[in-house]
Amino acid sequence: MYRIACIARYLFLSICILFLSVAVNAQQFSINEKVKQVKLRFQLVREMVVIPLFINQRGPFNFVLDTGVGLMIITDPTLVDSININNRRTLKMYGTGNDVVFEAYATSSLDVLVGQSLKSQDVSAAILKDDHFGLSNYAGMHIHGLLGYEFFANLAVKVNFMDSTLTIARPGKIKPLKRGIILPISVEGRKPYFTTKALLADGSSTDKKLLIDLGAGHPLSIENSQLHQGNPQKVMAANLGVGLTGPVNGYLSRIDELDIGKYKFANVITSFPDSNVHVNFVVRRDGSLGMGILKRFLVVFDYNNQTMYLKPNARFKEPFEHDMSGMEYYASGKDYDKIIVSRVEPCSAADEAGIRANDEITRVNFKPVNRMTVAEIDNLLKSRENRNILIEIYRNRVYETVVLTLKRRI
Repeated sequence: MYRIACIARYLFLSICILFLSVAVNAQQFSINEKVKQVKLRFQLVREMVVIPLFINQRGPFNFVLDTGVGLMIITDPTLVDSININNRRTLKMYGTGNDVVFEAYATSSLDVLVGQSLKSQDVSAAILKDDHFGLSNYAGMHIHGLLGYEFFANLAVKVNFMDSTLTIARPGKIKPLKRGIILPISVEGRKPYFTTKALLADGSSTDKKLLIDLGAGHPLSIENSQLHQGNPQKVMAANLGVGLTGPVNGYLSRIDELDIGKYKFANVITSFPDSNVHVNFVVRRDGSLGMGILKRFLVVFDYNNQTMYLKPNARFKEPFEHDMSGMEYYASGKDYDKIIVSRVEPCSAADEAGIRANDEITRVNFKPVNRMTVAEIDNLLKSRENRNILIEIYRNRVYETVVLTLKRRI
């Protein structure tokens, strides 16, 4: 299932502007002076890097590590009471027509601890008064928030997607990777960017300034672009994510090639948000590079030295595949052990199998879904065209097993 993991990307921009106007001190994490580097394990959950942390001596809480977020955001409003926040300021987010879309709290400095040796300095957060985005339902586990710029600002962070580990050191203290590349980046508006070339389907090549977005599930997103400029043969209307005012709609297609330094990727699945979605970014950009590509590398972020190191891993040559079922689903229940279908694309494999929105999926190939992760289901449903998968659904107090035959849609 294809989605933008960090579903609030556009709308959090206004929070950042309001919140940062009251922040004057350096907001960052630092390593205990007695330690040279720190190694942490993370969970890769539906293309999200999830780490545990403690806030004000409470926790652990699960946070998504996200270079596309300019400040720490707590998406679970129950943490207001759990972590004893007394000093907070209310922020209002306005949509079109000056209507209040949602409210959030801006906190004073928090005591945030990651592992045993990474501690925050003057790091504050925005806490949503209501959970608008359902990241926990999307992930199939409890997600409490997003941690971005502050974590990367004064550290070098190596992300190893093959063994799910983070290695954190002081800036410049992680050596360049052998047989890898050093990629110049710019950190603007508290987010990392780089410029590269994209080859469109008509053979034209164009420079693109891309946000390096560890919190986005897509391989590539191109914004403010005419989708048919490259005359792609296949275009699919898609729900690219969910914002405060509803689905972020657009299209999925493929571009012929994307260059990242000396590395080239062919036939890249690319999202094109609707051109009528107007967003005034603080930093001009043409799109974003997401986890669909980043997870194919061993990656080192070094904001202080304006560099990113990349070295291909075992996933490097995997083809770009998209969900072949045509259904979207989320985890529900107290322990997120139920899978509920939220949407079925007309004429898709799921539609042809008779699956409907609000159906509960109880088994996949005879295996109960409470013994599977949502990511395992995702991977199965984009595994191979024409593969038959048995789906047991529960509807109107009746169990029924249907055969879903996967078909490539893009």
